Amino acid sequence: MGRKNRQPLAERIAEAAERSLTAHNYVSPIDVLMSIGWLTPDAERRWRHGRTDSLECVAQVGLSRLSEAITLLRCWAIEKDLFASATDYVSRTPQRQQLGISRSENPEVEQSYRTHWVSPELSNKKRERLSQKISQAPELVVIQPLNTAWTCHRCARTGDLLVMDGQGPACLRCAGLDDLEFLPAGDALLTRRVKARSPRSAVVVRFSKRRKRYERQGLLVETPALTEVRREVEAQRRG
Repeated sequence: MGRKNRQPLAERIAEAAERSLTAHNYVSPIDVLMSIGWLTPDAERRWRHGRTDSLECVAQVGLSRLSEAITLLRCWAIEKDLFASATDYVSRTPQRQQLGISRSENPEVEQSYRTHWVSPELSNKKRERLSQKISQAPELVVIQPLNTAWTCHRCARTGDLLVMDGQGPACLRCAGLDDLEFLPAGDALLTRRVKARSPRSAVVVRFSKRRKRYERQGLLVETPALTEVRREVEAQRRG
C-alpha cells in the first residue's frame, strides 16, 4: 500500500480539504472524496449525467467509511471557522433533475453531502457571489461525435450532434434541443452576450485525439436571442 493509504483518514481529509480551499476558496465533500481516491472521475461523470441512482452507489468504499469521511470534513471545517453553504446538484442532462446522493435518501445525509464550506477570509459580498456560482446548474453539454455511426436510444435516428442522458446517446430532437441554433466559437463578445440572453443554451464539444480531451466548438442558443444580440453587436461595431 502507498503512503497515502497508510495515513490516518483525518489527515488525508485535512490535506485534500486544504488543497481545495486554497484553489477554490471553498471545499465540497465530493471534491474531497475524489481527491482521496474514493470517487473516481468516471464514476463522478456518470453520476453527473444521471446514469446512476446515487453517488454512494459508485463510491469505492462502503457507507460507514463515507459517513466517517463526511464527519471528519465537517469537524475540520468547523475548526477552521469556514462558512456552511448548501447547494443543489442538478444533472447535466436536458431534464435537469435533482441528483440523488445517498442510497437511503435520508435528508440529513443528503444535506451533509450538499454542504460546501466557504473561506472565512472572503467578504460577505464575495461569499455571496461564490455561493451563487456554486449553486448554478452545470452547463448542458452536447457532443459532436467523431464517429457518426451512432443511433439515438429513443428513436433510433442519428445526426451530427448528440446528448448523453441516463440511458445513452439521444438525438437533439428527442432531447428537446432541436430548435436551438448553432453559434460557432470564435467571437467572444457575441458568445458571452447571447449566452446571457438565451433562456436555454448548451455547449457543443468535440473530442480532440491529439490533445486527448473535449474541446468547445460553440454554443446552441435560442434563435431570437442570437438574432437580437447579433444585430446589437454589429451596430456597436459599426458605430
